[in-house]
Amino acid sequence: MSAAGSRPIAILGGTGPAGLGLALRWARAGETIIIGSRDAQRAQAAAALVKLSIGDQANISGMENSSACAAADILMLTVPFESQATLLKQLKPAISPGSILIDATVPLAAGVGGRASRTLGVWQGSAAQQAAELVPKDVSVVAAFHNVSADLLNGDNPLDCDVIVCSDDSDAAQLTRDLAAKIPGIRAIDGGKLENSRILEQITALLIGLNIRHKGHAGIRITGLPLESYR
Repeated sequence: MSAAGSRPIAILGGTGPAGLGLALRWARAGETIIIGSRDAQRAQAAAALVKLSIGDQANISGMENSSACAAADILMLTVPFESQATLLKQLKPAISPGSILIDATVPLAAGVGGRASRTLGVWQGSAAQQAAELVPKDVSVVAAFHNVSADLLNGDNPLDCDVIVCSDDSDAAQLTRDLAAKIPGIRAIDGGKLENSRILEQITALLIGLNIRHKGHAGIRITGLPLESYR
C-alpha cells in the first residue's frame, strides 16, 4: 500500500519546479497525484509532462486548484510566500473537513539582484503557522520539504537530504514522513511542533545563499540520532 493509501495527493501550485518535482517522485512511487494550478489547462499540460517521463502507469491528472482541493484530502502547498495567503483564502471553501495541508512555503525576501537572501518576519511566527490560521479549524497543517532542492527533485537520481517534519498533529506528521521516505535518498525526521517550522524556513534562505556561492544544490543531513528516528 502507498504511504497515503488510496488517498490522492493534490499539489497546489504544482506547476512550479518544487511541485513538479514532488509530483514526479510520488507518481513514480505509485501515489495518485493531482497537479493543481490557477489554470486547469496548464495543470493538465504539467500532468501530461510527468506522465511522459514516467509512462502510462503514472496515476496523475491536472485540475484547477479549487477542483484539486475538492478531489483530495491530502494537500501539498508549493507556492511563493506572496501567493500563500491569497490562495488559501480562495481555497478555504473547497478544502474538505479533516484534510491535511503540507506546507513548504518560505517567506523569502529578495536580496541584491532579486536573489532571496533572508526570510521575512511573519506575524504568526512562520509561513506554516500563518497557513494554520487561514485554513478551516479541522485541517491539520504540516511543515515539510522546505530544504529539498527542486532541481534535484526533477531529476532521476536519489537525493542526499533529510526532510524535517513539524506539526501539532502526530498522525498527519507521520503520514508526511512516510511520503517523504517514498523519495529515494530522503530520510524523514520528526521535528516537533509546528512552531519549529520557523527554523526550517530560515534554513532555506541559508541553503539558497550556499547554493549561489558554491554553485550547488545543498541539502541538510541530521546526524547522531538513533536509527529509529529516521523514517
